[in-house]
Amino acid sequence: MTDFARETLPNSSHATSINLLNEALHGRYQIQQQLGRRAGRRTFLARDLSTQAQVVLKLLSFGNDFEWHDLKLFEREAEVLKTLSHPAIPQYLDYFELDLPGLRGFVLVQTYVSGKTLEEHLKAGRSLSEAEVKQIAKDLLEILVYLHGQQPAVVHRDIKPSNVLLGDPCGICEAARSGNSPGQVYLVDFGSVQNLAAKEGGTITVVGTYGYMPPEQFGGRTVPASDLYGLGATLIYLVTGKHPSDLPQQNFRLQFESAANISSGFASWLKHLTEPSLEKRFASAQKALDALGQPSSIQQMGLGGFAQPAGSQISLTKQPDFLEVLIPGRFSLGQVARIALYTLLPAQLLTFIALQTPELTLLGLLLLLPLPKVLFSVFGRIRLRIDQQHISTTHELFGFKFRSKSSPRQNIRAVHLIQPKRFGARPKLVIWTKNADSKPQKPKKYELRKNDLLDQWELKWLADEISAWLGLPLTRK
Repeated sequence: MTDFARETLPNSSHATSINLLNEALHGRYQIQQQLGRRAGRRTFLARDLSTQAQVVLKLLSFGNDFEWHDLKLFEREAEVLKTLSHPAIPQYLDYFELDLPGLRGFVLVQTYVSGKTLEEHLKAGRSLSEAEVKQIAKDLLEILVYLHGQQPAVVHRDIKPSNVLLGDPCGICEAARSGNSPGQVYLVDFGSVQNLAAKEGGTITVVGTYGYMPPEQFGGRTVPASDLYGLGATLIYLVTGKHPSDLPQQNFRLQFESAANISSGFASWLKHLTEPSLEKRFASAQKALDALGQPSSIQQMGLGGFAQPAGSQISLTKQPDFLEVLIPGRFSLGQVARIALYTLLPAQLLTFIALQTPELTLLGLLLLLPLPKVLFSVFGRIRLRIDQQHISTTHELFGFKFRSKSSPRQNIRAVHLIQPKRFGARPKLVIWTKNADSKPQKPKKYELRKNDLLDQWELKWLADEISAWLGLPLTRK
């Protein structure tokens, strides 16, 4: 497709001036009206002459304002929509090249959603109650749970009032029965979409809308929690009637409370949703959804849920391009006593046995077998590192490295915190990666277990921190 674009671009300088009303594009899609227009793009309502259904056509044309990155995003939108199937997301129908006199480009065809955007509703004078705004939040979060749960995760990157439609209120849903339904919620315009397997190369690509973009997105980094900021900013627009860019800020935090007539619990939830710091924001759409119905438990359910336990010596380093956990040994009088027990006493017994009965020397050596484990629990350390290329774990003792393993970062697919019910089994954090060999039924896993180096509270803290940094939901088992 890109080669076609390169060939046709020089002859397409007047692409945006062509009137397509009543034209049947691709011999099938008859244009009825133009819905929207911006540089290089137009959106049309059309009738599919094969099915008589109304559809939406998104046209990317090659004019003077065309940029190659626009084509990359347009192709990605089509490819991602192909993989999605959700009643609140427009469905992919067709994609084709357009080659008309004076107009060349590409067209994406998707299902038509009848309704007005949130922005159109507010500009028309509609006001929404807190219950209605919460219902919109719930519906959008459920859509995000679906998107972020794809493999790889799909991030919208441009959630804002003009990209959320309200259709007719559902007739049978619980919200409608309670009178809190503002209408069927749809998330549209996936023109900035990114799946987390996509690579942008050596350049930083910034897409989105000012006021609805989180700080990390300005730096070219996007994770599923980035969508939560856009959602929060959209909801703040609904309760204040003001775009976030028009609200005052303090330390990059939106100051919206004085302009909104909402409960303190809901205001606190919105503040957590729009935290400028990624680490302090809700870790996932599911956690934000859980906390929405329980405002009193936001602190436990929302922001990763756990602070580093007091007295913990674990070193956690988080940067945009890598995360590293360093778990040191624990030095205590009890550990010193154990080292003495496994060194001095076996050494004396070994000497005695060797002098009295040389053939039993092997038995004495067996008494020393627990010594390396005890030494590691005091002087060793575990290093877990995740960067742009790999995830790896290494055990280190006195400068020696052992039990090392590594997998491609792109293979990471899930984070589990497992609390076994079997007596004596230890809790553990497991990062799963898909296997690249011939045994896909046996994925590789990276484990941190409750042991001499790590207690259960440190394990829970690390599980939340790692899942939030990866942008993957934490599954508790």
